[in-house]
Amino acid sequence: MKKSSESSRSRDRAAAAIEDILRLGVKALEEQRASDAERLARDALALDSRRPEALHLLGVALLAQERAREAVAPLEQAARERTSSRIETHLGKALLESGRTGEALTRLQRAIQLQPPFVAAFQQLGILLSSMRRFDEAEAVLKRGLGVAPTSVELSLDLGTFYIVRADAKNAKIAFARVLANAPRNPNALHGFGVAHLFEGEVERAVERFRQVLAIQPGHLRAQTDLAHCLLQLGRSDDAIASLRAMVRAAPQNYGRALKVLVSAGRGRFWIRRSAAAKFLNADA
Repeated sequence: MKKSSESSRSRDRAAAAIEDILRLGVKALEEQRASDAERLARDALALDSRRPEALHLLGVALLAQERAREAVAPLEQAARERTSSRIETHLGKALLESGRTGEALTRLQRAIQLQPPFVAAFQQLGILLSSMRRFDEAEAVLKRGLGVAPTSVELSLDLGTFYIVRADAKNAKIAFARVLANAPRNPNALHGFGVAHLFEGEVERAVERFRQVLAIQPGHLRAQTDLAHCLLQLGRSDDAIASLRAMVRAAPQNYGRALKVLVSAGRGRFWIRRSAAAKFLNADA
């Protein structure tokens, strides 16, 4: 009886030790210290090699370090040990990043069926189906995800982006408006809204949206170039050129993008020589 009691206490201590390690590992992941999370996951597995939480933590930590192929094995084992939408989603992601698209699709389709639901499962599957040009299915999955999590900023953003790719400005606006209702200063939603305005020929409204993006995130490169493009369309060349020069000053590697905007607006005649173009865009330097 005494031996049984001591054995039980020993198991309890080991379980408590694993819990402590896993808490530290999750915290490390949240703080973007993936290598520390990996080490802690391996420490936990040294105490219990079949612990699903530790296997999952190890897989996610490896994914965070762009080591998808290594992540597959622990995530597969975790999935055998426990049925979980989170585990299936991360396994699907690892398989996809390892080039195993068919297996990834199967895992993600399974993930969205499991309870409790995991929003990222709908995101990953919707994006994958869209990349496979299975657009009707992708739209249905993203909408289904929003049915589960109607305030999800990420899912609404993905759905809005899906509609932008499909040149469906009306539905894109609806999706981005849903994002802005929950996150009014979200730069990606504001930018997407601006692009939707452009699709409908609402250039002034697009300018307003792009300016909102840049007020929040001054280095948003796509908003900078789209704003300059709009200003050129509106005949406000001085404002457009000032914006492009500011973009080049902030990051000289943006020169090529800035030049492309000017050339696409019919101003390329000034720059038969590359050096002349560089001089023009750096005139304030």
